[in-house]
Amino acid sequence: MRILIVEDNRDIAENIADYLEPLGHTLDFAATGHGGLQLAITNTYDVIVLDIMLPGIDGLSVCRSLRERGGTVTPILMLTARDQIDDKLLGFAAGADDYLIKPFSIRELEARLKALVNRHERQSTSGTVNLGPLQFDPGTLRAEREGVVLDLNPIQRRLLEVLMRNSHRVVTRSELEHEVWGDNPPDKDILRTHIYALRNVIDKPFTDKLLHTVHGTGYRLSESADSRK
Repeated sequence: MRILIVEDNRDIAENIADYLEPLGHTLDFAATGHGGLQLAITNTYDVIVLDIMLPGIDGLSVCRSLRERGGTVTPILMLTARDQIDDKLLGFAAGADDYLIKPFSIRELEARLKALVNRHERQSTSGTVNLGPLQFDPGTLRAEREGVVLDLNPIQRRLLEVLMRNSHRVVTRSELEHEVWGDNPPDKDILRTHIYALRNVIDKPFTDKLLHTVHGTGYRLSESADSRK
């Protein structure tokens, strides 16, 4: 799993890292609300661990901001020392998917994170992804635009799904390469070739262009002509 940990208590953050990283999980860390929010909107994570009491802006505000942006459906587990039911309800109302009280077992934390990711993946694969006139069903692998079925190969389908699920932001070249080829991406020009082919299928036959290149950064699927943000 690729996990974002937003926690200002260094001892807790280090304990989480000491347990999860040797198990093969990839972790990013932020110690402030603003830092966590920035990482969450500029990177792709399987799950986010978010403390409520943070410097700058609190975890509830971070969670609420991510949900209100639209498209940010990454599972969020809230960490807090507050154990009252009203506090839990506030977390869920802000958009959290789970809630863990401090002090907690690191083994339980990992189990809850795995459960959140597995549930999210089941929901993702069973639901159609939509972006304006463009639709993609990960379950049937059927893609269509304006009622026209699109003929995509496996790599094009994977690129399309990643771009559609992250249409709220620019997806970097390195992220796309990692999503398709893991830790062994081929020559960098290969991604450009696949993007070109994908654009020919989903955009060329139609009037409005959805797949935009953000020079020096990556790509974004958007109905807006200005998709640099």
